[in-house]
Amino acid sequence: MASRGIAVEGVDASAAMVDRLRAKPGGDSIPVTLGDMAQVPVSGRFGLVYLVFNTLFGLLSQARQAECFASVARVLDPGGMFVIECFVPDLTRFDHDQRVQARSVTEESAIIEVSVHDRVRQRVTTQMITLDGQGTHLRPVAIRYTYPAELDLMAAAAGLRLAGRYAGWDRRPFTSASDGHVSVYQRA
Repeated sequence: MASRGIAVEGVDASAAMVDRLRAKPGGDSIPVTLGDMAQVPVSGRFGLVYLVFNTLFGLLSQARQAECFASVARVLDPGGMFVIECFVPDLTRFDHDQRVQARSVTEESAIIEVSVHDRVRQRVTTQMITLDGQGTHLRPVAIRYTYPAELDLMAAAAGLRLAGRYAGWDRRPFTSASDGHVSVYQRA
């Protein structure tokens, strides 16, 4: 987007991710604020704010997710858009609120995903376990999922309205069979 002349700013909590951006062509010219995405620590107004690849679910409570919606609404221009991409939770993946899955098995290594589901808090805690000649390596992942209807309530509480929801970036219709969505909220 920046290479097409569109002003772009970023927010990231990870200095390592900002370093990866800086290493890309043109990445050193994009302003990035290190901070908490729930607080949207930037000044100015924006016509578009987006969170893709389930990023919203990295905020581990309903209150933090709602704070993100409110913070985005604060920096959006009137009529500005907030676009999120999220999966639709499929709780049939869990047996008694847990799951173990072999992700990759070769002669040199195995990657196993072990997850537990907390229905009350809508949280999934996962360890990606790699076993190889160097030992055991753990990569933890925690998310708090939300269903589209809950996202719509958070948006409404922040002064945003649903302008469109699609099953993907190609704007396929969103249905009860969709496993993901791109939701577009507009500031009044």
